[in-house]
Amino acid sequence: MAVINETMARRFWPNQDPIGKRVRFVRLQEVVEIVGVVGDVRRFDIGSAVDPEIYWPYLQKPRWAIYFTIRTSVDPLGVVPAVRSRVAGLDRDVLVSNVWTVDRLVSVSLTGPRFNLLVLGSFAVVALLLASVGIYGVIAYSVAQRTREIGIRMALGARSSDVLRLVVGQGMVLTLIGVAIGVAAAFGLTRLMASLLFGVGATDPLTFALVALLLTGVALLACYLPARRAARVDPMMALRHK
Repeated sequence: MAVINETMARRFWPNQDPIGKRVRFVRLQEVVEIVGVVGDVRRFDIGSAVDPEIYWPYLQKPRWAIYFTIRTSVDPLGVVPAVRSRVAGLDRDVLVSNVWTVDRLVSVSLTGPRFNLLVLGSFAVVALLLASVGIYGVIAYSVAQRTREIGIRMALGARSSDVLRLVVGQGMVLTLIGVAIGVAAAFGLTRLMASLLFGVGATDPLTFALVALLLTGVALLACYLPARRAARVDPMMALRHK
């Protein structure tokens, strides 16, 4: 008898109950009956693919080494001496080694993804800063070129709030167009990063929404600063501007 994981059950007996089915192993010249199905386990890291697996009882197929897990409400490493003593009391020839805490195991398995996240996050921050500086520079240059126009508008009765609304509005129109194009491009390209993701889809709508809001907020701030400066332009000084 043996127990299989969910991946094996789905692959070989889709839409069927695998309990009671038999598996023949040609090399072992053995036929085993499936008596249970257990959840999938990623044996090496959280990003690894889950393969079909089959488990035999230890007494049926003994191995030179076994692994067991202990749950404790105190420091896990603090109970290691007691565990060694207990095992030695059962069999002095059994050696307890390679002791790991779950926290350490998870931390080691996340080393690669954590490094990738750090690199990608650093590039993302740099890209956000460059985008912010670029938007600010373009809007500031546009305002400087339109100083005389802004002065004329204010001389004809436009208020500071009108100028602020005009400059920010025009800047945000271009920003929203750029964000829409960027989201569409990201929607198609993020599938290439699917192997780096865990627990979230490559096209997660919440992530896309938060990033779009962040970029829009940064662009709004970058547009607001030059617009506020333009709203404070003295009409007489602006009319003299060449």
